[in-house]
Amino acid sequence: MASPLHSIRLPLDGDLLLMQNGSMLRKVKSRSWKKQRYFRLQDDGMTVWYARQAGGRTKPSFSISDVETVREGHESELLRSLADEIPLEHGFTVVFHGRRPNLDLVAGSIEEAQSWVQGLRHLLEIITSMDQQEKMDQWLSDWFQQGDKDQDGRMSFREVQRLLRLMNVDMDPEHALQLFQAADKSESGMLEGEEFVEFYRALTQRSEILELFEILSGDGQKLTLLEFADFLREEQKEGDQASDLALELIARYEPSDSGLLMSLMPPCATLCFHHLTMLYESKLRHVLTIDGFLAYLCSRDGDIFSPACRPVYQDMSYPLNHYFIHSSHNTYLLGDQLRGQSSVEGYIRALKRGCRCVEVDVWDGPSGEPIVYHGHTLTSRIPFQDVVATIAQYAFQTSDFPVIVSLENHCSWEQQEVIAQHLTEILGERLLNTTLDGLLPTQLPSPEELRGKILLKGKKMGTLEEELGEAPGDSEELEEPEEEEEPEPELEPDVLDFDETARNEDKRKKKVGLEKSKTTLCPALSALVVYLKSVPFRSFAHSKAHYRLYETSSFSEAKARRLVKEAGNEFVQHNAWQLSRVYPSGLRTDSSNYSPQELWNAGCQMVALNIQTAGLEMDLCDGLFGQNGGCGYVLKPAFLCDPQSSFHPERPPSPTLTLLIQVISGQQLPKVANSKEGSIVDPLVRVEIYGVPGDTARQETSYVENNGFNPYWGQTLQFRVRVPELALLRFVVEDYDRASRNDFVGQYTVPWTCVQQGEPACLTFQASASQQSLTPSLAKGQGSSCTTPTPVFPPLSGYRHIHLLSKDGTSLHPASIFVHIQMREELGEDGD
Repeated sequence: MASPLHSIRLPLDGDLLLMQNGSMLRKVKSRSWKKQRYFRLQDDGMTVWYARQAGGRTKPSFSISDVETVREGHESELLRSLADEIPLEHGFTVVFHGRRPNLDLVAGSIEEAQSWVQGLRHLLEIITSMDQQEKMDQWLSDWFQQGDKDQDGRMSFREVQRLLRLMNVDMDPEHALQLFQAADKSESGMLEGEEFVEFYRALTQRSEILELFEILSGDGQKLTLLEFADFLREEQKEGDQASDLALELIARYEPSDSGLLMSLMPPCATLCFHHLTMLYESKLRHVLTIDGFLAYLCSRDGDIFSPACRPVYQDMSYPLNHYFIHSSHNTYLLGDQLRGQSSVEGYIRALKRGCRCVEVDVWDGPSGEPIVYHGHTLTSRIPFQDVVATIAQYAFQTSDFPVIVSLENHCSWEQQEVIAQHLTEILGERLLNTTLDGLLPTQLPSPEELRGKILLKGKKMGTLEEELGEAPGDSEELEEPEEEEEPEPELEPDVLDFDETARNEDKRKKKVGLEKSKTTLCPALSALVVYLKSVPFRSFAHSKAHYRLYETSSFSEAKARRLVKEAGNEFVQHNAWQLSRVYPSGLRTDSSNYSPQELWNAGCQMVALNIQTAGLEMDLCDGLFGQNGGCGYVLKPAFLCDPQSSFHPERPPSPTLTLLIQVISGQQLPKVANSKEGSIVDPLVRVEIYGVPGDTARQETSYVENNGFNPYWGQTLQFRVRVPELALLRFVVEDYDRASRNDFVGQYTVPWTCVQQGEPACLTFQASASQQSLTPSLAKGQGSSCTTPTPVFPPLSGYRHIHLLSKDGTSLHPASIFVHIQMREELGEDGD
């Protein structure tokens, strides 16, 4: 029986009816793995289940909310490879959010395949257009169905007890029974529909919010316009706009009728229907009830991430070297570096998550067609032509700012000509093949000037000066190993067998190849490299004396880290005028990652990560690039853009800021993956700061035993921060385990500059010249001085909700933690 709650109301649609009746589809994983499965859309319209056969035992396959898009058969790399045995018109692919593998399915007919494709797309449209009320209704309906074990549309007390365990609640049976009986208005001993909703509301009362509300309110019943404005001004640091903002927020979040009831309230809400008249009158009188106050705190306006930092808010007219650039390493790999699968899916995923620098390792292939794979390994191989076509299709779906293709060229002259042909013919006018104005650049172009353009990064014969008829310069760049072939024995990325014989043979082949490199570079391919000419790095002095601003060097992670420690200030100055790319050690055969933070601290623009691997490092990357519209470019602080900067990432200025974070409570934390049905988490919160070495720190709360539903900590953690412009805050929730390592529950990472702090810091800029104290100046620098704006930080303060993400970076809605943040400047010895 379907849930009596408000689940999706499916339209009378033939495609959806077919899906609800179910279909036998072939699930395809490879040429050798193809099996028949019975797939069926459940009555809730939100989940698809499968069985080995019609009428068999069903298991959940996927939720519609987990689906990102649906592709037809000809768009599937796997199904195209099986076109000799599978009609492409019969196939389709379900693509999921995050890193979950695609689901390739084959129907029995074209009509059946189209019904599934159109039906799934229709459901995606419905979910995308849902308001908060419908999302909340669906969330409650999902829980009701999980608790209603016999699927009779009602819940007994025994089923409610089981549901509480599923929801991470360890409640005294007597108290649970009291809540159950209070909600059972019909006195039937069962909860139906709205009775379950009332039970849930009683379950989710927020005592800490009620306590705060009563402190702020003169009568304990409501916040007057003046009281709410005072709260926004004093606690939330909204400044002079507090009064106008108070009116706006009351209009937005104070419920006024039953139609707005759930749309305004997140899962933490506690409303009673008999209060609707009072709520409507409250809205008219410009006052805020506890329900509207809670709605505000749980909304985007009460989120830790400033809404002002979500769109593209930064000036995109500075040179490329003034930006951090979202970069991927060995983008074609979906798994490890030795035997992993190479796939165009790697490029699709990278580009759709905002990555603006992708890597292509290209080698001679059969029939004169170049191939892409990790050379000298057992990784699979894909046609270079397919990679270019994929980049052309997906380059600007997420962001229209420029895409950099970092080309690792290992091909013969003949196949290099094929590479140049594919790049030119497939990318067309989007491929930049000359300077923007036909003149020798005096600085790199900006992301704004390069909108919609694809830039090739790689080797180039000669110089732009020679190409444009200017005076020739010295040219020695092709005498050294290219990017990821630096002769560092511990970082050989192309070595599969680590015995000494293989190592020596590989070095010998490289030496021979290097001797030929100057004569084997194809002019047609060389001409496509304009602003991003790859050159070897010898020393900072050598680069300053011999290299030009359109030339770029690559560094292994070990070499880059060593330079940060030994010559940090020189590295900062180098990155102020020339682009740098950092790549992972070749010994990271499991596709693990290094921390990008210490390279960002030195101003390195392209810090390439294995984005197929989730974890702390990718959390930091997603945190940094989640701002500015997710466009893949983030403006560097001013002191990292000045060629005369005195900033040293290992020796930052003295502490100037103290950050106090009170971790108050948590809401609807999920169970740990693969845990037993009856297990309940013992959550703790760890707050981590990543930045310059003196700022990097972590502290955690104690754990709360057996309560993942509404745990309360009320503990304050204190940090000292020297360089907030580079700091990232990471909030991690873990399940405490006495006997082993804690289990991950959820996390959220946010740049300091994007923490909501009243009048948004990310919109308040002053220009800055070189400095050690990081104090912004008032005049815009000239010539080689940095003209990049530096954020000015108002006091960081306020009550904020942090909405948690999974390890894979997908939303764990409605899981959140509630905190209070306060920042204060440390006083000098003279008290100033």
